[in-house]
Amino acid sequence: MQVSTTEWLIHDYREDDLAAVVHLIDTTAGLGQESVFSLAECITALTSRQPAVVAVSRGAPIGAALAHVAGDRAWVMRIAIAPGWRGRGLASALLRELERRLVDRRVRRIAYVLPEEEQLGEGLHNAGYSRRPAVAYFEKTEPQHGPSAGLLEELGGRVLPGDLWQKVAGMEAEKALIERRVVLPLAEPERAARHGVRPPRAVALFGPPGTGKTTFARAVASRLGWPFVELLPSRLADEGNLAAALRTAFARIAELERVLVFIDEVEEIAPVRGEGAAGGMHGVTNELLKLIPGFREGEERLLVCATNSIRSLDPAFLRHGRFDYLVPIGTPDAAARRAIWSRYAAGRAGVDLDALVAASGLFTPADIEHAARIAAQAAFERDLGEPAEGERAAAAGAATEDYLAAIAQCRPTVTPAMTEEFTADIGSHARI
Repeated sequence: MQVSTTEWLIHDYREDDLAAVVHLIDTTAGLGQESVFSLAECITALTSRQPAVVAVSRGAPIGAALAHVAGDRAWVMRIAIAPGWRGRGLASALLRELERRLVDRRVRRIAYVLPEEEQLGEGLHNAGYSRRPAVAYFEKTEPQHGPSAGLLEELGGRVLPGDLWQKVAGMEAEKALIERRVVLPLAEPERAARHGVRPPRAVALFGPPGTGKTTFARAVASRLGWPFVELLPSRLADEGNLAAALRTAFARIAELERVLVFIDEVEEIAPVRGEGAAGGMHGVTNELLKLIPGFREGEERLLVCATNSIRSLDPAFLRHGRFDYLVPIGTPDAAARRAIWSRYAAGRAGVDLDALVAASGLFTPADIEHAARIAAQAAFERDLGEPAEGERAAAAGAATEDYLAAIAQCRPTVTPAMTEEFTADIGSHARI
């Protein structure tokens, strides 16, 4: 939907508007347009498809307005206007268009919290908003959420930093798939319900070791703002009775209001049952099979299991009704490797990224991180031995040769045979 005047055009926020809108929010923070909502919270709202509109003039974004919907109430998070366009009616136009989207979402009450008196207050009054002088805004930052903080700590869980999803470099195809299938239905359950989409309750990530399965699980928890609890099979086994330890852990987890539970190397507790199964594991697998349906009954819960060998898992464990998606996470392709190398090269113009990408064909993200660390250490030690001056000091850091030497020292985690097995597993097990 678009609304235009002779001066500007206002359209619904699109994904390719993100950089421009973030720039507007960031650069206008000191112009009396500060909000009680942080930049990170605004980015989360934009990427989770909360209502937002963007104003454009001659192809350049000049303003944006975004909101967060909770039930029948919406909070206007930000109205950001480029300096040259303030006082020309653009804020009112953006707010009006944003309100139309909110009404379509069946919002009955729209709130805007101003941190202090400023020009926008008069505009809100003119737009029909009523000031509530008896309302005071108080804010407190808690290291954990709510009264369940003690339980979360006992389970070894925590609330992760809110920017992990943005920090996932490369692997864009996998990231986009997980965003569409897993994150968005959980972030917007009401919209999903209108389309008959049932948010996932359990997903399995499979692929060679070191490809980023744990990173994705942590990033999803960060993106949703849910506590992250990792159940370690080895730690549970230390309690003596693994099946009983699993049962106790899931019972404690059920007391949390919302949670992402992660089990890595899940093949250790759900191997194929049969004569070759390790002693006692048959009962452990059975226990886990019984626990998953109960876990799935929670509205704000997600179980993420990861495995390096999906063919080692019991078929009953992976069937429909227990896991919604079986997502393959492979080694990064050339574009993904370039994105990962770019992060470690820190934008140094002298680094030949094409050479690094070509030399690291089977490298996982973990392999690239290890090679980058070796290269950085080599540059550091060289600097200690020969203090750099002038132009050499300005160009401090690992060079292309350092990275290539580090790559040559590293043995890729993934072998060609593992790649062939993974490709076969995608054909026989993937469910996306």
